[in-house]
Amino acid sequence: MIRFTAVGDVGPERRDVDTLFEKVAGHIREADVAFMQLEMTLTDRGQRVPQTKHTSRTSPEAAHAFRRAGFTHAGWASNHSLDWGYEGFFDTIEALEGAGLVPLGVGRTLGEAREIRVVEVDGIRVAILAYCSILPADYWATPNRAGVAPLRAFTVHEPAEPDQPGTPQRMFTFPHPDDEQGMVDDIARARELADAVIVSAHWGIHFTHAQLADYQRTLGHAAIDAGADLVIGHHAHILKGIEVYRGKAIFHSLGNFAIELPMDEEHANRPSFRHLMSLHPGWEPDIGGMFNFPPDSRKSMVVSCEIDASGVSGLRFRPVMIDRMAVPEILPSSDPRFSEVLDYVRTITADAGLDTTFTVDGDDILVDTGGAPDVAVSELGLGALGCGVLFH
Repeated sequence: MIRFTAVGDVGPERRDVDTLFEKVAGHIREADVAFMQLEMTLTDRGQRVPQTKHTSRTSPEAAHAFRRAGFTHAGWASNHSLDWGYEGFFDTIEALEGAGLVPLGVGRTLGEAREIRVVEVDGIRVAILAYCSILPADYWATPNRAGVAPLRAFTVHEPAEPDQPGTPQRMFTFPHPDDEQGMVDDIARARELADAVIVSAHWGIHFTHAQLADYQRTLGHAAIDAGADLVIGHHAHILKGIEVYRGKAIFHSLGNFAIELPMDEEHANRPSFRHLMSLHPGWEPDIGGMFNFPPDSRKSMVVSCEIDASGVSGLRFRPVMIDRMAVPEILPSSDPRFSEVLDYVRTITADAGLDTTFTVDGDDILVDTGGAPDVAVSELGLGALGCGVLFH
């Protein structure tokens, strides 16, 4: 059996990165396989590319702190992957691998970014695939260009009353068909190699309460229809609802986890930051603090499950609260903040139109997945397909 754990966005600014994980490392280390989403380039080189909105970087040595904290896999399919050009991109991959972590969703070509990464523990194999929907121009890999595995989406606006010019509009989003098919093909190939398949998706609408984009629901369902056992989302910097589809869970956003954003007066008054603050009522800069995100972004979670030959079981999460210095803390059920996070998760799940139920079990919150899916993967017609595989 494999004990799997996942957290959301990680991006340290401090020199002593180990202190960022001092309240959570003991729990992370209990897992056989532990996933984090990296939001910070690990490099001392390169120049900021012009199409990035906000970026920072930290020393490649931070990768060793991630490994000491217990992480084994890092999603690097992100809207920040190429913020410091190809030098920073490849420095980050090298730093992660040098520290013993597996970087996911990136490569020198599209084929390499989509390679199936399988980890084996005690004879049980799990494949973790990673994709990104939040993509500045040219961040996605192509057959001839390095970058991230893309899961792009389109946006269409339609007048609510087409015969009335100037009336309010409805917005629809839908997946890029080639990227969606690529993900489906990857999952089908991974099913031939692993007992369980986990899909990581950097997607969604940042900072806004509960709101999900149409394309997220479409892609999450497509991943599970193709054979994924669990979908873990991130990027929004705030928790989003948990969906259960055909007996499998889609965590639309795990929120922040250990990410820092120091603030000074000049940064706080930039128009770009003022725009972000307008997306979430009550968001004010904390000059001198290290966590300049909306108040609700302090609520987070650690997702865990067991994986054996039959797939994923025992799906649960532990509530987390992040302090103003960006340090996450896993909460026991005796802490009043435990219920605060749970109530928030219930609210955003319901507000997104999802009917998932949760049960407190000691210090864990169990996610009711409703038992086995209604259609077996074998009934979907997903046959054996050849693929390049990297075993770690």
